[in-house]
Amino acid sequence: MAVSSLSSPLCTWFLAACMSIACEKDHLLESSIFQYPKRLTQKSRHKKLIGSVHCSQNLLSSFQVSGMQSLMSSCLSLEPFEVLYNSNRSSSSLNSIFSLFGSKSSNRRQMQKRSAVHSGGVAVAVQPEKEIILKKKPLTKNRRVVVTGMGVVTSIGQDADTFYNNLLDGVSGISEIEAFDCSQFPTKIAGEIKSFSADGCVSPKLFKRADKSVLYLLTAGKKALADAGITEQVMDVLDKTRCGVIIGSALGGMKIFNDAIEALRVSYKKMNPFCVPFATTNVGSAILAMDLGWMGPNYSISSACATSNFCILNSANHIIRGETDLMLCGGSDAAIIPIGLGGFVACRTLSQRNDDPTKASRPWDTDRDGFVLGEGAGVLLLEELEHAKRRGAKIYSEFLGGSFTCDAYHMTDPHPDGMGIALCIEQALVQSGVSKENVNYINAHATSTLRGDLTEFQAIVRCFGQNPEVKGNILKSSIYLQSSESLVLKPFLQLRVNSTKSMIGHLLGASGAVEAVATIKAIQTGWVHPNINLENPDEAVVCYSFYDLTVCSFTLFQVVVFNLLCYVCIQDRDLLVGTKKESLDIKVALSNSFGFGGHNSSILFAPYK
Repeated sequence: MAVSSLSSPLCTWFLAACMSIACEKDHLLESSIFQYPKRLTQKSRHKKLIGSVHCSQNLLSSFQVSGMQSLMSSCLSLEPFEVLYNSNRSSSSLNSIFSLFGSKSSNRRQMQKRSAVHSGGVAVAVQPEKEIILKKKPLTKNRRVVVTGMGVVTSIGQDADTFYNNLLDGVSGISEIEAFDCSQFPTKIAGEIKSFSADGCVSPKLFKRADKSVLYLLTAGKKALADAGITEQVMDVLDKTRCGVIIGSALGGMKIFNDAIEALRVSYKKMNPFCVPFATTNVGSAILAMDLGWMGPNYSISSACATSNFCILNSANHIIRGETDLMLCGGSDAAIIPIGLGGFVACRTLSQRNDDPTKASRPWDTDRDGFVLGEGAGVLLLEELEHAKRRGAKIYSEFLGGSFTCDAYHMTDPHPDGMGIALCIEQALVQSGVSKENVNYINAHATSTLRGDLTEFQAIVRCFGQNPEVKGNILKSSIYLQSSESLVLKPFLQLRVNSTKSMIGHLLGASGAVEAVATIKAIQTGWVHPNINLENPDEAVVCYSFYDLTVCSFTLFQVVVFNLLCYVCIQDRDLLVGTKKESLDIKVALSNSFGFGGHNSSILFAPYK
């Protein structure tokens, strides 16, 4: 007992001293929380102890109980040390120990009394500090994001204007593959870039070493900067710590990796020392950032064919949160190589219309037999609105927001009822604060596959087919029917839907960014490009079958007559753009991208006002 009663206070004293010294060493406290300088008045001490008296009581109470366990329990309850980070007091830890264990019992009793009164003293001390931190954070909720630059590398154009003009003219970039002998494959066509020029955007040494996906990315990124008026003079005055790059790839440097495997068959000594970094999906963003000196967020997202939209939305979020002012974002892929073509052939997803390549990619058409592989890159320069205004940038459109979801269903097939896609679109509208009635143009993912095209179309109808304006037109039509007047409908607010893949094929991870460029150019020009090869639309996309007549006070006879009239009169006024370009005053545009694994993404753009 004697030993126990003696060792307990000594051990307790020693542990307290160690804790005090550790706190000072780690600079958690600039001074002891228990020090009583003699020059301070009783009132001053009272103010100094508001945030610490609760902690003191726990330590002091440990001396009333023998054994180390009591003190350990007290120490474990000392959570709010952060309240004293900003203390200006300074003293040694040794003085703290003497003041804590001194003979002035009156101070101890007063501390205990104050602890009883200020049992919530810790909370009182913590809250003001949190408020101060919050006040220092920039207000970001009103930060708007705009598009000030665009760059593309595709089979029908390597700048945004040429690319979109060819889309409007219905020019197809699908042709026979020339890069390698594909006679052994059942598919021999692709959206191949026949003559690529880096236009001085890439050094000769890097041009020889890097994968095409990296070269396309660097070229499109530099063109987006040039399109945005980011000259060397502008670059010199930019805060490069607030400029970032997020450009992804679905497959990365496939050719680099394939060549490394072939070299390994001979010897590891034959392998390219750059094969690992040049094969990764992040290397393009990294090289571009190093070239520009941009030190903001820099990473790559790889989410199959939804990659670009993921990168665009994440980049916008960095700007909205106040972390950056400019972001280069998009995607790049170059999979038209033997292993890439062979892999998709094995998946049984590619068209085999080799005898007529330009007719092979035909979204929503009855005769579609699979998608056509493409290659290229698309990059947007997103910029905070006020930053863009200050430098006098040309603003192409405003980025409103978007969303992601997952089908959680199948490795390659979308969910049959399109539930994940519909959820993604609906969440994108909510996140962007956009009413579905304002969306009148959709650049669909539509790859020309049997299931994918219809699933997306059904999801679009589910989201936009119940617009109040549509219901209103149907109700108005009932009056026409009763009065035997002619039936005039304006279905879906003239919502128009097209697929850029009908002309350039499926660019995998780059498709979303390239299609975002097409969407923004549609807003800028007032023209939406055609769906070439949509010669015999699938029966499931006939517009008349999607009116919800259950909300109307129609008799059964009127419903039958209404459907017949719709079938006869307005089936040519489908949601889908025809084989010729159409003029459209776009209010809000939606761009969809979906990928293997059930990755869904939707982003929205609108004219800047």
